Amino acid sequence: MFTVYVLVNKKNIIYIGQTNNIERRLDEHNNNLRGKVRRYTKDKGPWTLKYKEEFKTRKEAIKKENTLKSHKGRDYLKSILGP
Repeated sequence: MFTVYVLVNKKNIIYIGQTNNIERRLDEHNNNLRGKVRRYTKDKGPWTLKYKEEFKTRKEAIKKENTLKSHKGRDYLKSILGP
């Protein structure tokens, strides 16, 4: 299974990603594990998981990730996550 996830930090910065192990990935984001996170989430935590959706294939997960990263997708996330 592959999971599309949305993380939010205390400054309400949103991060959207996909993984095959959500628990491991959240730990990597929150602990700045060397070589596992990029500049976007590094040192901006703590991150809280606010949304996740599971898919059978990585291809489906990537498609949903890209949809959520679009303007329309971000508007959708704001409507379900609140201010």
